[in-house]
Amino acid sequence: MVQNDGRRKEAINPSWAHLRLPPFPHVALRVLQLANNENVQLHELSDLISSDPAFASEVLTIANSLLYAPRFPASSIQQAIAVLGANNLHGLCLTVGVRAYMGKTLNEPCMRAIWRHNLACALIADQLASVGFLDRDVAYTAGVMHDIGRLALSVVRPKEYCLLLGAHSGSSDSILKAERDLFGWDHCEAGLQLVADWKMPPEFEPIVAEHHEPRQKDDPWSLTALINLSCRMADTAGCPAFSGCEVTPYPDLLNELPERERGLFHATIETLSAEIGRKIDSVESV
Repeated sequence: MVQNDGRRKEAINPSWAHLRLPPFPHVALRVLQLANNENVQLHELSDLISSDPAFASEVLTIANSLLYAPRFPASSIQQAIAVLGANNLHGLCLTVGVRAYMGKTLNEPCMRAIWRHNLACALIADQLASVGFLDRDVAYTAGVMHDIGRLALSVVRPKEYCLLLGAHSGSSDSILKAERDLFGWDHCEAGLQLVADWKMPPEFEPIVAEHHEPRQKDDPWSLTALINLSCRMADTAGCPAFSGCEVTPYPDLLNELPERERGLFHATIETLSAEIGRKIDSVESV
């Protein structure tokens, strides 16, 4: 670990403007912005995605994967949009965009674990959304976004971040402190900056900033509370963001759901793990 003395800290804690984050893929960013517009036309999204053949190919392949399991496979972007709908397309393009944003860092096992954790959280949030009467498509997108700051830090200094995560285990608080010591920012603060830079809807701000905050038992369900639970379920299901993190027993997680909704979810962690693993593998095989 880097010594936290003033001289060295100043050298490795540049301002956000100097972190030189790679740009988020233009097509993905425009799709996210357009898909938030209720008046967007199908042909606008189709023309935009088709303008980047590599991006279009990946979108179409994932649209036909186990992640969405369509009844009739799509052979064109226009068909995929018609089947998935704008909201699902929003989440799909975010999935493709985030993976492209990470680039070669995905070859690092540590970075791959973070990516799988985000996708697992998104898939679990999608299933849990009905518990809080929340939009499933928004819940999925929130799951992919919740640790976007961690992905950003991993892109900025992949080797140092791998060492940081490898040297810490246990509570998320210890990771947050170590991130601030190394970067001057923790991943929640970095996520807030990216939400602003990418002009994401404001409802994503508390998700990236507060998803580690414990939910009070009597609090009403919110998107942030849903992501908090989904994040811990992803850890328990075998997709932790870092090795050695605290894992909550699955029955305890289910007990956090309202009693009448527990039966809507998976009865065993083995079932959940197998389903999540299959879907993630289908995306990664593209």
